[in-house]
Amino acid sequence: MPPRALFQPSNRAFNVALLQAPFSALSLTSCASSSRSVSSIAEAERARNRRIHDPYAIAQARQQKAANLSRQKALKEERAKSLGDPVIGDPTSFTQSLQAIPTQSTQKPSGASAEYLNYFVTPQEFEAALARSKNLTTPVDQSGSSDYDPQLADEELRKHDELHKNAQEALNRIVRLGNGSNKDFSRVNIQRCIEKFGRHNTDSQLPPKPASVAHASAPEHPSRAPRAGPDTGSSEVQIAVLTSKILVLAKQMERTGHKDKHNKRNLRVLVHKRQKLLNYLRRKERGGPRWQHLVENLGLKDASFKGEISM
Repeated sequence: MPPRALFQPSNRAFNVALLQAPFSALSLTSCASSSRSVSSIAEAERARNRRIHDPYAIAQARQQKAANLSRQKALKEERAKSLGDPVIGDPTSFTQSLQAIPTQSTQKPSGASAEYLNYFVTPQEFEAALARSKNLTTPVDQSGSSDYDPQLADEELRKHDELHKNAQEALNRIVRLGNGSNKDFSRVNIQRCIEKFGRHNTDSQLPPKPASVAHASAPEHPSRAPRAGPDTGSSEVQIAVLTSKILVLAKQMERTGHKDKHNKRNLRVLVHKRQKLLNYLRRKERGGPRWQHLVENLGLKDASFKGEISM
C-alpha cells in the first residue's frame, strides 16, 4: 500500500480576496467623507477667524451684549421697585413718629412725644398731680385774723409760686421721654402700637369682616366673651411691635455696618417672624379692612411677606 501524502488545501487566497473587496469599498467611501468633513471644518474655521478679526462684528457683538445687560439691570430694578424693601418698606407718618426720638431740651415737647411720658405716667395724671401738690402747699389764707399782714401774705404767695415752678420744671425733666434711655423709648413705642392697632380700639373704628353663611346642620357655638383690657396679642399688634423693633435694628445696622453680626442675626429673625405673621393675617383677613389698615400705616410692601427674604 503506497504511503499517503499529507495535503491541506489552502484557502488563503480566496479569503484574502473576500476580505479585501469590502474593505476596499469602505476605504473609498471613508476617504470621500473624511475629505468633505475636513473641508467643512476648514471652512467653518475660516469663517470663525473672519468673524473674530472683523472689527464691525466685534463692535456689533459688544453693543448687543451691553444692550442685554442694561435691559437685565432695568428689569431687575423694576421688579425690586414693585416688590419694595422687605425690611423697612415705605416711610409713613406713623413709622416716622416711631423713629423720631425726642430731644433733651427744657422746652415742652410737641408732636407725638408730647402725649407720652416716662415711668408709665400719662400727661393727665401728671397735670392732676401737679395741681394737687400746688393746692396742698398753698399758704393758708389768714385774712380774718388780727395779725394779718397783706404784704407778708403776698410775699409768701409769690415765693410759693416760684417754688412750684421750680418743682414743676424738675418733674418735667424727670418724666420727659427725651431724658430716658432707648429701652424706655422702645417701651413707649410698644404702647403706641397697642393703642393704634389693638382690637379694643379698631373694633369701633373699622368695619367688621363679612360673616360666613353657616350651614343649617352646623353646630351653634356660644358667643365669645367680651374683651377684658387692651388687646396685646392679636396679629396686628404683634406685627406692629415687630416693625418698631425692626426699624431700630435697621437704623443701628446703618451706623455699625456689616460687622455687627449679632444685630444682623436678630434683624433677620424678626423679619422672618413678621413675614409668618403677615402671611397668617393675610390668609385670615383676605385683604379686609384690618389688613389694609395695617399695611397703609406701617408702609409694608409685597416683599415683606412674599417669597424668600435674603439679607
